[in-house]
Amino acid sequence: MTEPLKLDLMSPEMRDDPYPTYARLRQEAPVFRHPMGFVAVSRHADVQHVLRTPELFSSQAMGGGETRTDRDGNPLPGAGSLIAQDPPVHTEQRRIISRGFTPRMIARLEDKIERLTAELLDGASDKDELDVIADLAVPLPVTVIAELLGLDPARRDDFKRWADTMVIGSTGGRRRRSEQDRKNVAEFRDHILAHIEVRRQDPGDDLVSVLIHAEEEEGILSADQVFAFATLLLIAGAETTTNLIGNAVLAADKNPEAFAEVRRDPARVRDFVEETLRWDSPVQLVNRMATEDVELHGETIAAGSFVMAMLGAANRDPDRFDEPNRFDLDRDSSAHLAFGFGAHYCLGASLARLEATTALTRLWEQLPDLSVIHERVERQPSFLVRGPRTLPVRAA
Repeated sequence: MTEPLKLDLMSPEMRDDPYPTYARLRQEAPVFRHPMGFVAVSRHADVQHVLRTPELFSSQAMGGGETRTDRDGNPLPGAGSLIAQDPPVHTEQRRIISRGFTPRMIARLEDKIERLTAELLDGASDKDELDVIADLAVPLPVTVIAELLGLDPARRDDFKRWADTMVIGSTGGRRRRSEQDRKNVAEFRDHILAHIEVRRQDPGDDLVSVLIHAEEEEGILSADQVFAFATLLLIAGAETTTNLIGNAVLAADKNPEAFAEVRRDPARVRDFVEETLRWDSPVQLVNRMATEDVELHGETIAAGSFVMAMLGAANRDPDRFDEPNRFDLDRDSSAHLAFGFGAHYCLGASLARLEATTALTRLWEQLPDLSVIHERVERQPSFLVRGPRTLPVRAA
């Protein structure tokens, strides 16, 4: 007998492999009403619809407006930031912030990413084993984003500690933050606000300076908004790339034929990254709020309902991708929703792709026969992000 359909986002089964549950959601309850009150939408077409109609599904659910803190009074990761705004406010903010993510700006980072990746892997090359997460997938994006913001990259361990507190504290199922969590959040806020003030007095060529200049010249971004975006970029930008790299290494381990093709033709690392984004998305869901009653599959999503758009489920939808559970380097994965869709499509998507492609190319060149030490792999304790928290591998 089939068990009743449940959606326990923090269960060990969901953490290990959420995709069987997603399949049941798509088939049995594409509009799933959770006992806790939210609605989960899981089919590709429906998730896409939610993301492209902000007039029906507001991003305020991500922490916009006055909803800026958690139950302890600490700022939420998205609070007051770009991802928590709807047009026309979102349109104006994105126009300014996008100056830091032009193709030219991203291209300027390419050599830096190459050098940093080489340094990180050279530093780990004399070990019998390395942790792909601690030795590469964390320090690479954290350092790049710290430098993009004009922060001291030498403090990348602090940035990671602060980011973990923000993400896991808000999406890890714990009811309240610990005293150390609260201290971490306060340290992070003080550090970023102090940097904003320094750049206000002494502008540089970093992104924070660009945003402050926009605030003063155009009167659009407040100091709080500059802080919110810097927070979002450091947390979301680093976490997405970290989990993407980790998921790709695990995907190579589980799909040896696809990995063999990459070894034969390293240019296909780009295809491998793209299929990983679809097959095992680093961000599993985004939140929206229904602004009015919406009919979907014969169900009424009432105005004010909290809606989870399940990106990970949408990316395995057989109505959009043939044999979606198969990792296929030759498939057209471009319709995946790993970076969102519509007006909120991730500004840092091209940077994440560049970092992941560079890191994996170098890793697989240097350690072509690496093997995952499965018994010591630990998953992220979060329902929002998906990826390994530890990923030890042997060189051969």
